[in-house]
Amino acid sequence: MADLTQSLIFPSSPVPLNSKFYIERPPIEEQAYNAICKPGNVLRIRAPKKMGKSSLVSRIIAYAQGMEYKTVNIDFQQADRSVFANLNKFLRWFCANVSLQLKVENILDDFWDEDIGGKVSCTIYFEEYLLSQFDSPIVLVFNEVNILFEHLEIAQDFLPMLRYWHEQAQQIEIFEQLRFVVVYSTEIYIKLNINQSPFNVGLQIQLPEFNEEQILQLAHKYGLNWKGKNEPKQLMAMVGGHPYLVHLAIYFLSQQDISLERLLLEAPTHAGIYSDHLRSLWEILQQNSELSSAFKKILIDKNNVELEALIAYKLDSLGLVKLNFNECITSRELYRIYFQKGIERTELDYQERLEELEKDNQKLQNLVNIDSLTQIYNRRYFDEYLNAEWQRMAREKSPLSLILLDVDCFKLYNDTYGHQAGDNCLQKVALTVRNCLKYPTHIIARYGGEEFAVILPQTDQKYAYSVAEKISNQIKYLAIKHINSQVKLGIVTVSIGVSCTVPNYQENPSILVRAADEAIYQSKAQGRDRITISPFLNFNSSK
Repeated sequence: MADLTQSLIFPSSPVPLNSKFYIERPPIEEQAYNAICKPGNVLRIRAPKKMGKSSLVSRIIAYAQGMEYKTVNIDFQQADRSVFANLNKFLRWFCANVSLQLKVENILDDFWDEDIGGKVSCTIYFEEYLLSQFDSPIVLVFNEVNILFEHLEIAQDFLPMLRYWHEQAQQIEIFEQLRFVVVYSTEIYIKLNINQSPFNVGLQIQLPEFNEEQILQLAHKYGLNWKGKNEPKQLMAMVGGHPYLVHLAIYFLSQQDISLERLLLEAPTHAGIYSDHLRSLWEILQQNSELSSAFKKILIDKNNVELEALIAYKLDSLGLVKLNFNECITSRELYRIYFQKGIERTELDYQERLEELEKDNQKLQNLVNIDSLTQIYNRRYFDEYLNAEWQRMAREKSPLSLILLDVDCFKLYNDTYGHQAGDNCLQKVALTVRNCLKYPTHIIARYGGEEFAVILPQTDQKYAYSVAEKISNQIKYLAIKHINSQVKLGIVTVSIGVSCTVPNYQENPSILVRAADEAIYQSKAQGRDRITISPFLNFNSSK
């Protein structure tokens, strides 16, 4: 199992061609390979997102290349929004991409004639130039064709052109070279003349979900000791046979970090393995009020719900529903539970939502104020807190103390043990200092690099020294080895400077910092691993 897990790739993208974890769904692969061998043929592949379309397409392309066919893979997701501004711009983008992938010179301007229109110019460019460059078949793959459905004027011209080319292959020899693979996520929801649509010719493949045997097969490939169909049944009860969701579950189970029972229990929660996938679907719904309202209705009614066709098809594209004509039901238990809880969360009363928002804001504020390495306060918070406490102590006429400490010979430590060890050392020092502080108003901050600062409100010089002494001793007690330290102990030590005063409104905290800084300089100059106390700052006597 150990050797297997080390070679695993997280299943977030199409299954690589050489991967043993690809599960065939007979007779789909064989049908697809046969389809692209027929002159002018159209192969249509439909399935919701993450059902394995890209993995199948990559194998179709590899098969075609093995047959010494030329291949072109057009993914409409890669097109800039400006490409869809008008048909002419779109067709030129399409022809330019085909030329690039076929590695032939782009000479569109020699063939493009606005007087005869973009469709005719595009067809002539293919017939008289592109197709004439090759004797072998050319497989044109169109990925995410459903994106065109959002651009009605382009779709109603471009898609009939593909149908026309398919028909030309029955009459004109050069068009026999073309084969078309059309990949999309949902039913067609635009109106096309039945005699001009490429969606009613050729072969349609609708990718099915995995069955129990296929899930068991995948589990065995991952080294899971599933002896029968009990585990596949349990998994399918939550996620159906959805290839991505099944694959992700089996991947995590193969790591032996989680049991199937716990995985299924956590699956529809933010703690589960599907949290990123579920959140992305939630965000899509939140950005589209019509989709969100429609899906909420399905969840509440719990029966087949009839929706407007466009809404139903978009939910189908996301894989959230199963369609029976325009009637929809939730596609799997995972989505029903997660989004039902989501509805309950969004329907919390205003006060509860406000409290959650305040908590989130506090967490965000903590992130702004916390040093990412040591998880103590950062320099930004140190400056804010010191200023605030200076003003408070001035009002109360109470003493304010500051401890600055510096890890001795830290550059030599990094040079000797490496930066990772250096980071670990700073983390241990930070935790140790924090544990030496008794009162909640006493705080530690990372002042810079290997230097730390401790602010002690309502603390006199004597108590501040006792805290500094405790810090020094506790860090030595850690016994972190430092063979190149200039301190003879051979372990990590700190030099400390302490300053104290009773603040007033005429001065600012920088005077306290300078005093502690001068004290720490003296500690280093006198051999390090010692505490130096700056003379008490008496403002009245100095004026």
